Amino acid sequence: MFDLPALEEAARLVHGVFPPTPQYAWPLLARRVGAELWVKHENHTPTGAFKVRGGITYFDRLKRERPDARGVISATRGNHGQSLAFAGARAGVPVTIVVPRGNSVEKNAAMRAFGATLIEHGADFDAARVEAARLAEGQGLVFAPSFAPALVLGVATYALELFRAAPRLDALYVPVGLGSGICGCIMARDLLGLPTEIIGVQSTEAPAYALSFAAGHVVETPTANTRADGMATRVPDPAALAMIRKGAARIVTVTDDEVAAAIRAYWQDTHNLAEGAGAAPLAALLQEKERMQGRRVATILCGGNIDLDLFRSWVLA
Repeated sequence: MFDLPALEEAARLVHGVFPPTPQYAWPLLARRVGAELWVKHENHTPTGAFKVRGGITYFDRLKRERPDARGVISATRGNHGQSLAFAGARAGVPVTIVVPRGNSVEKNAAMRAFGATLIEHGADFDAARVEAARLAEGQGLVFAPSFAPALVLGVATYALELFRAAPRLDALYVPVGLGSGICGCIMARDLLGLPTEIIGVQSTEAPAYALSFAAGHVVETPTANTRADGMATRVPDPAALAMIRKGAARIVTVTDDEVAAAIRAYWQDTHNLAEGAGAAPLAALLQEKERMQGRRVATILCGGNIDLDLFRSWVLA
């Protein structure tokens, strides 16, 4: 998909917008999991999530390859949309985002604040994605998928930072929504020639990639009812699945209750607020703590964008 010089150039582009995010080894978390644990804080980006990196590289490529683009449209549950809105405003390209009905109120507000036009459609992300593609064709807009080479290139920069800043890792836990984050980690690891085991994490209520990983082909699910909205996808991307099956060790599924416990653990042990997908890797590590005893492990805290009402009803309940 890309080589190491291209990844390093992408990192320079991203770092021209914001500095590398930190990776910390938290002692209370280490005590909790029984392993040396490094946390990559992608909740410390300008949009509160890792996706903004992909937005920056996506619009950089778009402005070079399609300078006359009238606008970009995409679908999201929130972080991808914030990324496109943020980067689109910097590039001077109008951005329209389709979200499912009942989407996060605070993520919707953030996307509008970054300059996006919002359209509500459908019951879930996949329905919104189909509508966004239809509107793109009808209105002459560029459809920006949630998984594309330019996006993977951008988000892989966080893995490059982590692998170069932290000691050599035995394992890395990464949440899986549509796949850009874990594929970026796989690419960065392979380009650096590291032996780190990469483990994907999904919700038991949205396990399409876990089922597909086991089956060896795309398996769709009828629903994706997890409260961890960053992982709430029903239809895997075939290209992402192929990369994950080739480069990941396994996919672990976690319950919403396990994710809520991990959000509380992050708050208690680090005073960082994690959204559901951001806490899912820690939930998976806690599930596998016996397997990881004494090893050097990392988790991706991929975002901290959780609505206050959801936090109260889910995490504090």
